[in-house]
Amino acid sequence: MPLSPARGTARLPTGPILPYLDQGAPDALPVVLLHGITDSCRSFEPVMAHLPGALRVLAPSQRGHGDASTPDSYRPSDFATDLEGFLDVLRLQQVVLVGHSMGAAIAQRFAIDHPERVSALILIGAFAALGRNPACIEFGAVTLATLTDPLDPAFVRRFQESTLARTLPEPVLDGVVAESLKVPARVWKAAWAGLLAADLTSELPRISAPTLLVWGDRDEIALWTEQDVLQRSIPRVHLDIFEGAGHAPHWEEPERFAALVSNSVASIKWQAGLRTEACARRMRVIERELPLKPAIDLGLTERRSAPGNAGGRCPASSRSRA
Repeated sequence: MPLSPARGTARLPTGPILPYLDQGAPDALPVVLLHGITDSCRSFEPVMAHLPGALRVLAPSQRGHGDASTPDSYRPSDFATDLEGFLDVLRLQQVVLVGHSMGAAIAQRFAIDHPERVSALILIGAFAALGRNPACIEFGAVTLATLTDPLDPAFVRRFQESTLARTLPEPVLDGVVAESLKVPARVWKAAWAGLLAADLTSELPRISAPTLLVWGDRDEIALWTEQDVLQRSIPRVHLDIFEGAGHAPHWEEPERFAALVSNSVASIKWQAGLRTEACARRMRVIERELPLKPAIDLGLTERRSAPGNAGGRCPASSRSRA
């Protein structure tokens, strides 16, 4: 039976106020879910419904998104500073970070700056430099340049649909669109500009956490070339390809993605400071609740070559999303 997430509000010392969803026992292994641009904590609800209660799962709405406060700056480093404050407020010393697109960029930034606080990374539709995708540059320069409030619901729906390779259930898509409509036009512009300006390539070797890349082979935003860069640069990395999926495989196949998260967390090789009997008990509970046996050892490195239909890059749509 799916758990029912509790709702909370984190007031950060730096000012922002972030609503969040909180599921699982307070002393369970913490997994923090970071959404993509214009999404909110609710974007992970379909995944959370399939995660075991032996994990503590937290999904914040980040600055400018959902019902969070709307400060002025939206660089990945600003979001990462908020993440540090969020963990401090909730007294979480070390977590598994799961990030989608913009959330993946924030997770990378945080893992580079605070390696001691990240036990593992799971990055969905990730990139080291969004600015290497010409279509994403065009989207910012042409489409977002003329965006004004109030947002056109038809535009927002087209925007979200353009990231998908498969049709979502209508209630799910309606919910995604409703959350994106809450985001002011200035936040769309500033957050997109912040992603285009960021290039983490040279810093990726500093990521010490075992990292799982989750990529849909029909993703036109996070291109195959970016997956190749991430695989070449992050020391401990594994790639899982969702064939036939677009930029949001966790939306298109939430149950499969949830099983992947659970299996991956259960296979983490814990550092000495985490190898406690309490942790071992939690791992045994997770394994009992898993729909699949753990299949991925995040301590291993597996570099994948380009899929047959990738051709070194994926053709990008002018309606892009991160």
